[in-house]
Amino acid sequence: MRAVIQRVTKGSVSVKGQIVGAIGPGLMVLVGFTATDGDEEIAWMARKIAGLRIFADEEGKMNLSARDIDGQVLVVPNFTLYGDVTKGRRPSFTAAASPQQAQEAFEEFVQRLKAEGIEVQTGQFGQYMQVEIVNDGPVTLIIDTKAMPQRKASCS
Repeated sequence: MRAVIQRVTKGSVSVKGQIVGAIGPGLMVLVGFTATDGDEEIAWMARKIAGLRIFADEEGKMNLSARDIDGQVLVVPNFTLYGDVTKGRRPSFTAAASPQQAQEAFEEFVQRLKAEGIEVQTGQFGQYMQVEIVNDGPVTLIIDTKAMPQRKASCS
């Protein structure tokens, strides 16, 4: 699972000219899934994003999370995050989850973010979307579940 997170002052996503999701200050999250992503990866990513301290406190330091500022999150599914361009010039998307797997993972991820106490708006899975944001900073982070701490094997 991979996410590109941008701190924004506002953002929206439209499908066929109609806004389907819009937020004020908060986070824009583009998220992609692989076939091996499961509950553990989804839960970890939701906790990580909900707790990211990338908003300024009274001293101007990045010390507050979206939760702390009552920020919103706009989540947009994006299989192209798993585009592989190591060979040739046309991306290969073989690492991306199948549409059915990705849609289920996307829906679970949105529910997990909401369970973290975050107001969530979304794009529409499988649709061609236009995304508008005002990036604040700019602050942009990439988080991959490959960075998850590994569980220690228990000794028998």
